[in-house]
Amino acid sequence: MYRLLFDLVLRRLDPENAHHLAMPVIRLAGRRPLSWIVRALTRPAPQLRTEALGLVFDSPFGVAAGFDKNAVAAMGLHALGFGHIEVGTVTAIAQEGNPRPRLFRLVADRALINRMGFNNRGAAAAAERLRRLRSRSSRPVLGANIGKSRVVDVADATADYVASTRLVAPVADYLVVNVSSPNTPGLRGLQAAETLRPLLEAVRDAAGRTPLLVKIAPDLADDEIDGIARLAVDAGLAGLVATNTTISRDGLSTDAASVEAMGAGGLSGAPLKARSLEVLRRVRAAVPPDFCVIAAGGVETGADVAERLAAGATLVQGYTAFAYRGPFWARQINRELARLTA
Repeated sequence: MYRLLFDLVLRRLDPENAHHLAMPVIRLAGRRPLSWIVRALTRPAPQLRTEALGLVFDSPFGVAAGFDKNAVAAMGLHALGFGHIEVGTVTAIAQEGNPRPRLFRLVADRALINRMGFNNRGAAAAAERLRRLRSRSSRPVLGANIGKSRVVDVADATADYVASTRLVAPVADYLVVNVSSPNTPGLRGLQAAETLRPLLEAVRDAAGRTPLLVKIAPDLADDEIDGIARLAVDAGLAGLVATNTTISRDGLSTDAASVEAMGAGGLSGAPLKARSLEVLRRVRAAVPPDFCVIAAGGVETGADVAERLAAGATLVQGYTAFAYRGPFWARQINRELARLTA
């Protein structure tokens, strides 16, 4: 049914407009009494309960950062079956992001290209929203992903991240430092060890008891991945998210002229599957068994989630396939995963 709706209607809409149209529906799914009905249909099987970061997750499968930038749809996403929601990316200073159009579908590849540019209402607004969500008796695990404000110079990035951390960390279940988006000038350069270590140490100190993770790009060389994984462990972080979107355009089915016309941005979805799995395995080999590794990139099915768990992921996240598979995607993932792990 959703596939027919997508083919006839949704794929004809600008993808960002389609996302904005979907958000009120998702938010409605999180409001009582409708949320009770939806949750009854989507609740993950008990055997999918996962403990990580000192927290209990209903399912190891959750929503990656970027979908709910302002923490407005978390309860609806929870009702739809996701085990955790990572909100953001949040910046210390509210910002509009890059000019539109900035989100593009590659239907033949089941992929997206985005250059959103961390559009969000700012860390203070996100913190207030998270504070209200945490007061709910039944809620998902809530992560917060933080990035650099665009107007802040890269040289001042640490102070900017710390400002977001002080606002958001007290009301988040875990915190992720995003230094790997390709859509903020200079951001990926922060993955260099000489800049990353002091940044992570400063954020760690500001985060207090809130578990801290770092999110890395799939485009790093293997030795860089090994170095960041070791650095994260040495700096006392709780985990690492592998991976963000890619700047590569290799192996796409969409014609090259169309891809070129879409322009710069991070590619997500099915084409990222193989590389994100490679990075996951490399990270897991470099960190202790109890170090949390969240796998993201190219996840579409319960089998994909199971494959990543078998490869050493503690938790798994998705986003892009939500646009192609519809509102009951998490339910499908959880049911298939329960069968595979029975």
